[in-house]
Amino acid sequence: RRRRRRKMSAPVTAPAAAATSSGDAKSDFMKVFDDLVVQLGSDIATTHDMPQYAKEYIHKSMTYNVPHGKLTRGLAVLQCYKSFMSGMNQPVTPELAYQANLLGWCVEFLQAFFLVADDIMDGSVTRRGQPCFFRLPEIGLKAVNDSLMLELMIYRILRLNFRDHPSYIHFVELIQDVTYTTELGQLLDLTSQQQPGNTNFDSFNFDTLYRIYKYKTAYYSFYLSVALGMRLAGVTDTMQYDVARKICLAIGEYFQAQDDYLDCFGDPEVIGKIGTDIEENKCTWMVVTALQKCGYEKGGDSENVHAIEVLKGNYGRSEKEC
Repeated sequence: RRRRRRKMSAPVTAPAAAATSSGDAKSDFMKVFDDLVVQLGSDIATTHDMPQYAKEYIHKSMTYNVPHGKLTRGLAVLQCYKSFMSGMNQPVTPELAYQANLLGWCVEFLQAFFLVADDIMDGSVTRRGQPCFFRLPEIGLKAVNDSLMLELMIYRILRLNFRDHPSYIHFVELIQDVTYTTELGQLLDLTSQQQPGNTNFDSFNFDTLYRIYKYKTAYYSFYLSVALGMRLAGVTDTMQYDVARKICLAIGEYFQAQDDYLDCFGDPEVIGKIGTDIEENKCTWMVVTALQKCGYEKGGDSENVHAIEVLKGNYGRSEKEC
């Protein structure tokens, strides 16, 4: 018996969006998101017998969690794509630019998935200037499933729009590999934390820190966007990907060290979140640098032994006096 292929909604096409292009990269990028929300909603209605309240719930999850960041990861796909196409003296048509922005939104959906899940694990309060999704009274721990839905929508976007593209399997495997790498980084981040009242700084060193930076942040925040742009441009030379990876990982380390600093000293009104790294007993650039300056790995400089004890007594605690 021949299996019947499940009906799928039509791919998003570029002409309508290109015809109304504003010339502003971010505005054009947001128009593609609006198209995707319609497409994904139509896809769910076409392929699954979901009640109206469920469709509205999914719509809220997408519009609340995905498009409110700086969008630099998503926007970078088109910029990298244009750079490589320019290097090969190839034009970038509106249709091709639209494809690059579709891939950019795959990165932003991945970012949303990570952040919704990470906020639950960290018990965070705000994200991007608004309450964390799980903090909404009507959401709560349903956000665990919502984060998984956001991740799977990536592969729905790819299937709906790139199934016949020669690099389709490369897009899928690249995002899967980076997701796996990021989850390993999240594991390192979480397992490096000590239980409250049991602070042991032995694992708080730059080797541990940079490994977390590399796997948890650098791959998905920088390398993924560049690699997607390269793959869309038809780049197959593995050496070029190796060079791009090396550069992106170095940038990612700097970015995360800066993020650690902002978590401690940044204004929540500016950075869009209330930092909780110290309360969560996390291995960050701030505490590792402090321990290094105190000579912790050598047993502590004589004049800094007291400082180390004060740090041990206060780090990883949420009381205001600490």
